[in-house]
Amino acid sequence: MTSLRMGVVGTGALGRHHARILAEMADVELTAVADVNAVVGAEVAQRCHTEWVADYRDLVGRVDGVVVAVPTQGHFAVAGEFLRNGIDVLVEKPIAASLEQAEHLVEWAAANGAILQVGHIERFNPAFVAARNYLDAPRYIRAQRYSPYSFRSTDIGVVHDMMIHDIDLVCSLVSAPVERVEAFGIAILGGHEDCVQARVTFADGCIADLSANRVSPITRRDMQVWSAGGCAHLDFAARETVVYLPSPMLHYGMPLVERAREPGADLDQLKSDVFGKYIKSHRPAVTPRDQLTEELLAFAESIRTRRRPLVGGVEATLAMSIAARIIERVAASGKSSAAERPLRKRAG
Repeated sequence: MTSLRMGVVGTGALGRHHARILAEMADVELTAVADVNAVVGAEVAQRCHTEWVADYRDLVGRVDGVVVAVPTQGHFAVAGEFLRNGIDVLVEKPIAASLEQAEHLVEWAAANGAILQVGHIERFNPAFVAARNYLDAPRYIRAQRYSPYSFRSTDIGVVHDMMIHDIDLVCSLVSAPVERVEAFGIAILGGHEDCVQARVTFADGCIADLSANRVSPITRRDMQVWSAGGCAHLDFAARETVVYLPSPMLHYGMPLVERAREPGADLDQLKSDVFGKYIKSHRPAVTPRDQLTEELLAFAESIRTRRRPLVGGVEATLAMSIAARIIERVAASGKSSAAERPLRKRAG
C-alpha cells in the first residue's frame, strides 16, 4: 500500500500530538510540519524525524492530507488554502471562527472533491462508542463539561472551546431540528464567555441541558441520556459507561409505588430492590483506545476510501449554527464580567 503523505500545520499543545501519532502510523509518511515559530516547529520536526517549514503553503502539492491545529481564528485561511487545492483536511474544532466561514469551507471541500473532517474528538471517546447502541430516541440529555482555566483557546469563548463537543454529540443523537435555544453566561477572566448554561429544545420534544465552565476548581466531563428504554451515564474523563434498564419485574404485579403504600410494607427492602431487582445496571464493554489516534486513523481511512468522515463539515456546521444561537442568547441575557459586577456580601 502506498503511504499517505501527511502534514501538520500548528505544532502547539495539540498539534505536536497529531504529529507524533502520524509519525508512528503505518502506511503514513509525515512529510512535514508547519509553524511560524521556528523554535517550536523545528523541535517537533526533529522529534518526529520530519521537516519543518515556516509557511504552511509550502505543503501544497507535497501532501495528500493535512491536519490543521492552529488557533481557531486561523482555521478559515489555513484549511481553506488546502481545500481549494483539493487537499484533504482534518481541522480541529470548532471548524471555523464563524458560521459563515464554516459554510465556505464546506462549499470549497465539495467543489474540489476534498475530504473535510472536523476534530470533534468525543465521537471517538470509548465511553461514547460503547454507549452508542443504548442511546436511541433520547428524551432528555444533560451534559456537564468543567475544567480549570488553561490559558489556551483564549481567542474564543467556552461555547466554541468546550460546549461545542457536547453540542455535536447531542446532534448525533437527536435527528429533529432545533426549536428553541435558551442560555445564560458570564465572562470571568477575559472578553469571552467562560461559563455558560444552555437549554436546547428539539422539535421532537427532546431537551438538552448543556453546562460548560472553563474557570472551575474541578474537572468534569460527563453526560446522562434518558430515553423511554432507560438511562445511560457516560463519563468521558474516566472513559466509563453505565446503562440503567428496567427489568421485567418492574412491569409485573402491583406497581412499586403502590406496594410501598401497603400496610406493613418493608420500605428498606423495597429501597434495596430498586437497583438490582427492578432496575438493572449494565456496564457495556469499553475498549481502551486513544481517541486522538482513532480520529487520525479514521481520517486516513477516509482519504484512502473517499468515504465521508464520521464528523464532516456538514455535521460541524450544524454544531456551529447551534453554538451561534447559544452565544446570541448569552449576549441577549446581559452577559457581564466579574469585574463589571463584583460579588457583594449580602446585608445582614
